[in-house]
This record gives sequence, C-alpha cells and structure tokens, in this order.
Amino acid sequence: MHDSVTTSLLDAFLQQLKTAPSSALLLDYDGTLAPFCVDRTRAFPYPGAISILEEIVQSGRTKVIVISGRPILELRALLAPMHNLELWGTHGLERQLTDGSYSCAQINEEDAVSLTKAREWIVAAGLLSRAEFKLGGIAIHWRGLPTAEARSVQLLTLEGWTKIAEQSRLKLLQFEAGLELRVSHPNKGDAVSSILAGLEPRTPVAYLGDDLTDEDAFRVLNGHGLTVLVKATYRETIANTWIRPPQELIDLLERWLINISG
Repeated sequence: MHDSVTTSLLDAFLQQLKTAPSSALLLDYDGTLAPFCVDRTRAFPYPGAISILEEIVQSGRTKVIVISGRPILELRALLAPMHNLELWGTHGLERQLTDGSYSCAQINEEDAVSLTKAREWIVAAGLLSRAEFKLGGIAIHWRGLPTAEARSVQLLTLEGWTKIAEQSRLKLLQFEAGLELRVSHPNKGDAVSSILAGLEPRTPVAYLGDDLTDEDAFRVLNGHGLTVLVKATYRETIANTWIRPPQELIDLLERWLINISG
C-alpha cells in the first residue's frame, strides 16, 4: 500500500470531521494504542496518546471506543486515568458504557464444553504457564521466549488446537506471539456492527487495528468509514489505509483533534 494512497484517504476522511456534528473513533488496544509488552500488565498506551484522546472526548464531538481482545478489567487498569470511554472487551463479549454500566454476553453450553476440552489439553501438554483464560476463550502466549522454544510452543498449540477447532464451533485465531481458541461470535466485527447501529447515518467513523482479529472489524466498516492498519511493517489486509506506530498514530490523533476543534 503506497503512502500516497494512505495520505489521500486520511486527508479526505479528516476533512469530513470539520463539519460533521459527531464522529466515532474506534481503536484496538494491544499493538494499536499500546506497544506489545512481555508483561501484559505493563503494556501502557504510547506516550501522549491518552492526553490527546482525553481532549478528543472532551470536545463532545467524537465518541471514542476501545475494542479489544483483553477483558474490560485489564483495559480499565491500563487506560487509567481515563474513565469516560466506552469499552468492548474480550472481542465484544463484554461492554462498558461511558456511565460505567456493564453487560456481558452468555456463552452457549456447546462452546463451554469445547473450551473445557481445550483447557484439559493445555494441562496435558504442559502449557499451563503460557495460558491466559478469559471469557469465551483461551490464549497461549510465547512472547519473550527464545526463538526455538517459542516455535515449539506455537507448533504444539497449533497442532492440538486445530483438532479441537475442527471438531467444534470454536475459532482458532493467531495474534502477535500467540494463538487464541475462542467462540466464533461475538467478534470485533459484531461489536462494530452494534456501534454503527447506534450512530446517526453518515457519521464519520474510523477503526484502527493491527492484527488478524481486527480484520472482522475492517470488513464490517469498509464502505461505511475509514479502516486503518496500525503496524510497523505492512501485511496483507482489507483495511484501506496503513500507518506506522507510534509517531504516525500520534499524528493522526492530533489531526483528528485539530479538525474537530476548528
């Protein structure tokens, strides 16, 4: 994707913000708003990002929504001191509105049984120390491991979980330095669909994301808004623009703020 294409699309989209009465900025968290970190509890947003987002929210003209694979409890801690954001956690299974009200979708019994089998497989494979258990899914992480060990964990997990996914309705997802086996729905695309349904027609909407789990969101929003791949090196994507973090991300947020403040 050429930089000239990204520049042209960004300029055209941001121009809309100057006259639109309202807009929506949707962001993934890890890899998009924050760098990856071996210690997941220390993966704080890029310097300067929170202060700009606070100003964007305070303008009253943009709804800022974070959509992440992380549980909402973790997002709250990492995004502090911001407390007036709408959050969608665990790929859309959880939702917290700006007033703090919380809701959570239910997992059906068949998926719950399949996830139990996946947990039993983890124990048998000796990967419990690499596992993250969350609502509607289980993730295996190998970030920080030596290359050979990381590759071994990846291949072992891929082999075991591919069989479980094929025999169930669960979806096997690859992300940066990890694999996740989770319920197929809701996903980030479902979250975006719900958000769009609550907005006025022709509201400018942008979604910023970095990994394969964000492709569902890009797919839903394409044709209705701006989709932005946020990644240091380009990968194949259906997003219509590409920026490199952190500086190009900060630049985009600053331009957003300027255009809604003018």
